[in-house]
Amino acid sequence: LGWEALALARRADAERLELPLAQLDRRLLAVLERTRGFLEPHLVTFRVPEVERWQHAAAAALVGARWGVAGLRTVVADTQAPLARRYFAFLGLAERHPAGAWPLFERYLLTPGAHHAFVAAAVEAARYYPGRANVLVRLFERIRGDQMLRRFLGPKILASLYVLSEPGSLPLLEGLLVTGHTDADVDRCEVTRALVAVRKLTGRVAPSTKFGEADVPAVRRALDDAERLFDAERDSIMPVTVI
Repeated sequence: LGWEALALARRADAERLELPLAQLDRRLLAVLERTRGFLEPHLVTFRVPEVERWQHAAAAALVGARWGVAGLRTVVADTQAPLARRYFAFLGLAERHPAGAWPLFERYLLTPGAHHAFVAAAVEAARYYPGRANVLVRLFERIRGDQMLRRFLGPKILASLYVLSEPGSLPLLEGLLVTGHTDADVDRCEVTRALVAVRKLTGRVAPSTKFGEADVPAVRRALDDAERLFDAERDSIMPVTVI
């Protein structure tokens, strides 16, 4: 619930939340100060880092509420700022997706070795910039041989391609009908995401490695259910753990 509240506080209309965000930021800083004397291993290993993450998220949301997009961009550009704070400021930019921010997101999408958390936020921001599907397709092709990175970024890339629904992504999607990873969780199943996206682009249910038959009632129902889930999540950008 707390993370959902902070997600709302990162939105563009959060100016009225400046005072409560400032109060939350001060209280989290006070809590962190009190934890410096903790010796219990579980607290030091798990609880204190979680409070630090909360504080960085609250501080970034406060910057957004107080100074808007310009403030968020300043935090992102500050290489001396804690990485987690820069990430949450970047996430705030992604959730606001101002028109002039695309070059910043594109830079992370095109840079090999860019930090995974920033790339993930840029991938999800790309869905708000029509005509950018080709950048996501190139990113998927670049990471498809890295199984760990593909499992992390792949579903996010395919989710943004589904929202953009641009013909240029069709060759990749049709290829994934045969070569894509399958998973019982439709969110993580490349083939299911590709099937739904191809149907949206072409109007047909294509053959795939996941289903023995293509255009039959059971398959159509499964794709309808998946499409409803994907539509419900199309405006959701989820924070990730910064390592």
